[in-house]
Amino acid sequence: MNSRKGYQRGMGRRATGVRLEGISKMFGPVVAVDDITLEIECGEFLTLLGPSGSGKTTTLRIIAGFEDPTRGEVFIGDSPMTYVPPHKREVGLVFQNYALFPHMTVFDNVAYALRMRRMGRKEIERRVAATLELVQLEGYGSRLPKQLSGGQQQRVAVARALVFNPSVLLLDEPLGALDKKLRESMQIELKQMHRKLTTTMIYVTHDQQEALVMSDRIAVMNEGRIEQLGSSVEIYEAPANQFVADFIGLSNFLIGRVTAITEGECVVETADGCMFRLPEVDGLAPHESVIASLRPEKLFFITGPDIDASCSLFEGEIKESIYLGEATLYQVDIGARRRLEVKQQNREGMPTYRIGDRVRVGCKPGDINVVS
Repeated sequence: MNSRKGYQRGMGRRATGVRLEGISKMFGPVVAVDDITLEIECGEFLTLLGPSGSGKTTTLRIIAGFEDPTRGEVFIGDSPMTYVPPHKREVGLVFQNYALFPHMTVFDNVAYALRMRRMGRKEIERRVAATLELVQLEGYGSRLPKQLSGGQQQRVAVARALVFNPSVLLLDEPLGALDKKLRESMQIELKQMHRKLTTTMIYVTHDQQEALVMSDRIAVMNEGRIEQLGSSVEIYEAPANQFVADFIGLSNFLIGRVTAITEGECVVETADGCMFRLPEVDGLAPHESVIASLRPEKLFFITGPDIDASCSLFEGEIKESIYLGEATLYQVDIGARRRLEVKQQNREGMPTYRIGDRVRVGCKPGDINVVS
């Protein structure tokens, strides 16, 4: 039986969006969430991403109904939910610690929410079977949680959250307890599951790579506010500010003043005389200070005498070489207290460098982003 069709026949799947309007949350003098307005589309996979204390989990708990906002309104679909208790919101929840009942079988764990809703035995059996098939656990219904691997336990937790056909599925760092390889595998499984169901999912994590892999959109949070909202590509390739550029992946930061503006291009000079080019930015004027970000993989070593005139050129000395498996990360000193990180893929024919080597490094203007 096709798992998607089986799930839909068993539960009559529906997807509902979420809207937050001016949500704030205070814990005494501490502002945990600061005036967030956010619309999550029906069927979207949205990730709340940020460091500890950024407000992402508090925001999720407000959507779930475990916290009341100090100000603002919560809507699920078109229905106001701000002060509706959690059990009446029809929201599924998946936590990092799984929260499975250890004395219950997999079947009984998944069926628990349906029994609390006083559903008939045959309907419970149909829904549990369809959901276990969806999470690839057919035949595991009689096992206890202790007889399962960590990844299988996490699938049971997801199945339990989906089986009663929730309007929205909320996931709070659900893969945090898994080892790296299993976590990466589960990321793909959850993404594929979402694609089958088109259920609205809101996911909380501090893991940048996890957010980039799984999300339709990412809301990057810091100090209770959303710093940037966009697709994985938008967040990574065009960070809105220095916080986002620094938090998502690795970034080099170049600080200088605009020395010239020509058609479609700005020339910037750092305090120690290093020059670089970037695309013209609206509102940027000569002599204005600039902070720009540059991803390590956008830089490249120049081995020949020629270089494209439009590229920026940096000269320096290799200070560190870090082998990463698929790539090597080089740290290059290009001036007083100024260091660039350059990531080069470990492919046959690519030159390698040792500490102390003098090198030239280049980048294209379009690969540099102004962040402040």
